[in-house]
Amino acid sequence: MSEPERAWRLRTDPEAVERDLSRLVLTLVELIRQLVERQCVRRMDQGDLTDEQLEAVGLTLMRLEEAMTDLCARFDLSPSDLNLDLGPLGTLLPKD
Repeated sequence: MSEPERAWRLRTDPEAVERDLSRLVLTLVELIRQLVERQCVRRMDQGDLTDEQLEAVGLTLMRLEEAMTDLCARFDLSPSDLNLDLGPLGTLLPKD
């Protein structure tokens, strides 16, 4: 193999690839979780949910948040690692 052909080879660290992919997936899950949470709060404020629905949604969101915390710990990520910087657009996730 000639020198120029070797220069085009992609060198990747398998652990870094797994962590970066995990970060991307967890970021998308967190974005969706926050959107669903906001929608539930709006529906609650409008009185669109029964008491049973409110309890089910609250429990589901609480369990999802716990699962996200566990997954972040597994992949050595913090919640701030999931907030991707989009340059001039700011961050992907709102800062609470």
